[in-house]
Amino acid sequence: MTATGPSDARLHELPKAELHVHLDGSLRPSTMIELASERGVQLPASDADELERRLVADDARSLEDYLSAFEVTVSVMQDAPALERLAYELAEDQAAEHVRYAEIRFCPLLNTQGGLVPDEVLTAVLAGLERARDRLGIHSRVIVCALRNLPPSSSVELAELAVSMKDRGVCGLDLAGPEAGHPVRPHAEAFELARRHGLPVTIHAGEAAGAESIREALDVGHASRIGHGTRLWEDPELARRVLDEGVTLEICLTSNVQTRAVAAYEAHPLRRYYDLGLPVALCTDNRLVSGVTLTGEYARARDALDFSWDELSEIAATGFQRAFGPTDEGP
Repeated sequence: MTATGPSDARLHELPKAELHVHLDGSLRPSTMIELASERGVQLPASDADELERRLVADDARSLEDYLSAFEVTVSVMQDAPALERLAYELAEDQAAEHVRYAEIRFCPLLNTQGGLVPDEVLTAVLAGLERARDRLGIHSRVIVCALRNLPPSSSVELAELAVSMKDRGVCGLDLAGPEAGHPVRPHAEAFELARRHGLPVTIHAGEAAGAESIREALDVGHASRIGHGTRLWEDPELARRVLDEGVTLEICLTSNVQTRAVAAYEAHPLRRYYDLGLPVALCTDNRLVSGVTLTGEYARARDALDFSWDELSEIAATGFQRAFGPTDEGP
């Protein structure tokens, strides 16, 4: 035991669910180099350690700066064999730290530069996750991401794709990308389509914009989970609504520090949210770009915010309880 809570080893063994992790932010650098070599793609480094150093966003100045690394990762994600492999490896990395259930998100429109169409992209990723389930016992599903900075018509296209594959491993729809200056409302048709077809919604909000962004995600996007929600504390009335409606906050401690959404781990509102009774789930956001593991995020909650074993176990259970898909495995 540490002075403030459970040991790293105990947190590693804790059965966990991962509800907010981006496939294109969670690649292995060694695999990126191998794929790039085979496909003639130029990367900013040819050594795995150096590539990782360049892609981890420790010195990001904003969310937009943080997102620049995705231009590199997506460059090796343009064919079905690569996508299947990368999905499998992410699930393998999660299983190694006792993640039993994961919802992996990405935008299939970004993986069509090599000639694939979005349903082929999604099929390849689902095949990799199915292989991981069969070999490793980790159950994973996909959340399809629409992007705030793309035309609303693309969001409708992605919502239709997600609905069409709802019984094949897709469990939800998301809206991601640059938040400030890119409201949810123009994408309302996509989220209305998801609502009509019973497809759950999570929306990135309250990270690079204020609490009003969270309100719009609820009112316009029909979100039952919020990605980040870091600035919810600015509006106590909205926080009460989130509590009353049981909206889950997908908390990503390290990425919030890296994007300057909070000044330091100790300043993160996770402790405030938990003490208010808000449903919270700890997540990595991006294993590569943030340089984290899920176990490490639990350890940061322990060290910086004084979470106990019982509290962290409750947060882990919330991850299973608030999943969009049937988890098949309990905590």
